[in-house]
This record gives sequence, structure tokens and C-alpha cells, in this order.
Amino acid sequence: MENKKLTRSNDKMLAGVCAGLADYFGWDVTMVRIVYAFATFFTAFSGIIVYIILCIVMPEKRYHDGYKDRMNDRLHNQ
Repeated sequence: MENKKLTRSNDKMLAGVCAGLADYFGWDVTMVRIVYAFATFFTAFSGIIVYIILCIVMPEKRYHDGYKDRMNDRLHNQ
């Protein structure tokens, strides 16, 4: 089983929250954004508060150069 983390995506329009949710659940980013826009509109704009909270809580996706993995391999495969 793949170990997935819920993170904000670098494929972002504002902060990457919708794209991060789409990546995590395997959904289409455009559909998540459309559903979010409708949900925000029909819930008296409370979706804005949810978006801000998720933006604060969700860590940003960070890419690494593999240095940590290479060092761990060297240390554990001696």
C-alpha cells in the first residue's frame, strides 16, 4: 500500500488546496475546483473559511533531490 500524505500541491491557482485534495483522492483537479466553487456559493461563502483553514493546516508539497534517500541507503547498506 502506498503511503500518501495530504499536502498542498504545486499545481495551484491560489494556495494549492483543491489540487492537493484532488491528488490525494485521485480525482480530477478541475472537478474538485468546480464542486468547491458551487459548495462555497451555496453555503453562504463558508467555503472561504474552510479553504483558509486547510491552507494553514495542510503542509506544502516539497520536492527533494534524493540526497536524504542516498544517505540512508549508504548508512543502512554497509
